[in-house]
Parts: sequence; structure tokens; C-alpha cells
Amino acid sequence: MVVWSRAVVRWRYRATNLTRSFCYKPHENNLKVVPPASCGEANKGRNVQWVFLGCPGVGKGTYAARLSKLLGVPHIATGDLVRHELSSHGPLASQLVDIVNRGQLISDEIVIDLLSKRLEAGEAKGETGFILDGFPRTIRQAEILEGVTDIDLVINLKLREDALIAKCLGRRSCSKCGGNYNVACIDIKGEDGKTRMYMPPLLPPPHCETKLVTRSDDTENVVKERLRIYHEMSQPVEDFYRMRGKLLEFDLPGGIPESWPKLLQALNIYDDEDKKSAAA
Repeated sequence: MVVWSRAVVRWRYRATNLTRSFCYKPHENNLKVVPPASCGEANKGRNVQWVFLGCPGVGKGTYAARLSKLLGVPHIATGDLVRHELSSHGPLASQLVDIVNRGQLISDEIVIDLLSKRLEAGEAKGETGFILDGFPRTIRQAEILEGVTDIDLVINLKLREDALIAKCLGRRSCSKCGGNYNVACIDIKGEDGKTRMYMPPLLPPPHCETKLVTRSDDTENVVKERLRIYHEMSQPVEDFYRMRGKLLEFDLPGGIPESWPKLLQALNIYDDEDKKSAAA
């Protein structure tokens, strides 16, 4: 059984012909996940298996990583798998460099191969459950994934396009520690002309300021091309999970301080640590 030490989670997602629920009962000083009988034998003794969808730059990695830490499940980002392969100078590296620099989506075969290796490595280490970030991106990938594992919930993050482009162009990472930051300060009028979307920059600590680098594919032309391709291919994937009653669509209202608690609320997740921090 997987032990939960921080979060008190009550999650129930219902749709026609589908009921998925996880209840959490105290065990000594911690909490354990106890899937109900309705979830079937396959779900017993394992953690949640969720997918994050959303345009490039929407923040899938940020929110998936936070949930990963909160829930104690591995965060598997296909973008990270690709970047690791690029840095390893392996047999796929030269092929991937050309694809990434042109802003094109990587083929199903390559992504599935990288993901399969990661899942196998995790299983060998005793990992259970996962939060997938950036996969599946095509119907074929979704069908393959459905054939090998049971996805409980698909979270589709949405953000207006002008904010997305600004976020992508502001992305930076530390070449030494690998930390991810964003130097863009987004302050946009709402569609009603009155409300605003405000997303403050996520600035690095002083010791990282001189080591910031920009991704080679974060140029305006490449970002717009990535978004165009994504929109063309994402709708069928969203429909695939919507028809199965597994899609949760979440419009980001602003930056992390505003969006994070609302996302937890949408997921019916209650974080005791956040409550204690707010009360302090």
C-alpha cells in the first residue's frame, strides 16, 4: 500500500457508466489509499494514475510536479525524457535536435519508446501510480496508453493564447542546478475590458541569476508553430477522454498563487500543510 503523509485527499469523479473514487483512511500517523471495491481488483494497492494535458507553456510541468510531491507519485514529463535523451547524445539525439528546433511534435514511436523505458525503470524501483505530463498527444498514443494501463483522470489545463506566448518567451532555466524560472510579468486585460489576468514573474534566487539559459526552441515563431500544431491534434485527444468521462477541464485564472488552491479545490484535494501555512 502507498502511504500518504501530507495530503488529505477526497476525490470522486462521476460520469455516465463510470465511477472512480478513492477514499483515504488513517493508519497510525499517516494515511493510506484504499480503493473501493467498485474500482476493481486492478486498482487495489496502487496509487493514482493521472494525465495532464495542455498547450506547450501552459504550466503542466509546474502543477504536475506540485501534485506529484503532494500525493507522493512520480511525475513523468515526456519533455524531460526528450531533453535527457538529447543531452545523452544517444542514437536518437541528432534526430530529436532537428525535430525540436523546427517546433514539430515528436513521432509516436519515439515518445512511446522513451516513456516505456521510463515506466519499466520505475516499476523496477517499486514505483506505483504516476502523473503523466505531455502524453498522450495523439489519438494513437491515447489508444496505446489505454491498452496498457488504466487512466483515472485527465486534467486539461487551459490559458489564453497571448498569455501562453508571453510565458513561453519568458521561460528560463539554471544551467547549473536545473531550476526552472520565468522572467515574464503578464498583466492582461480580460475580455470584458475590466478584469485582468496577472501572472507575476517567477524569478531565480541570486546565485542562479547569472546562469540562466533560454531553450533554443523558445522563439516566437517556433512557439506559435507549436501552438498551431497542438490545437490541431489536441481536440481529438480531449474528445477521446471526454467521451470516457475522464476529462476535467480547468481554466487557469492567473499565476500559481491564484490557480493552485483552485486546482486543488477542483480535484477535491485538501493539503493540511497549505492550511497550516495560511493560518500562521
